[in-house]
Formats: sequence, structure tokens, C-alpha cells
Amino acid sequence: MKTDKKIDLVEIFRGSPMEAGIVRSLLKDSDIEDFLKDENMGTIAPWQVSAGGVGAVKIIIKSNDYEKAKLIIEKFVQGHF
Repeated sequence: MKTDKKIDLVEIFRGSPMEAGIVRSLLKDSDIEDFLKDENMGTIAPWQVSAGGVGAVKIIIKSNDYEKAKLIIEKFVQGHF
């Protein structure tokens, strides 16, 4: 018998398209699956995308990867990568 577990999704990062690309690579290297939200806004009007603000590209992950991803992103933001 198969049981379906609910997996919640959480936003882990928001920033410019370039920053999101770097963070996605770091997450992928750690086997964390993600997807982008609002990536088209960053492509259509990048001058309107402020890092972390209105129109920012968002990275979404599974909630069970949150703690691992948070450490990776903290190192990125602090410049340790």
C-alpha cells in the first residue's frame, strides 16, 4: 500500500537572476532540488529586479532541505564561496 506524504515548499532565497543562478548551482552541488519563481521578470525587466526586493527571482525548495540549504546560502551571502 502506498502512502502519500505531503511535501511543503518554501522560498529559500530571493535576488537578481545572476545571484539566483549562483545559488542554484551551489544547491545542485549539494543534491538539493529547486525551482525558480518569477524568473521571467528578471529576464524581461532586469533593471526592475532589486536584490531581494520587488520583482526578485525566488528559489523554492522542499521544506525538508531547508536547514541544509540555509547554511549554503548563508555562506554564499557572507562571501565564503
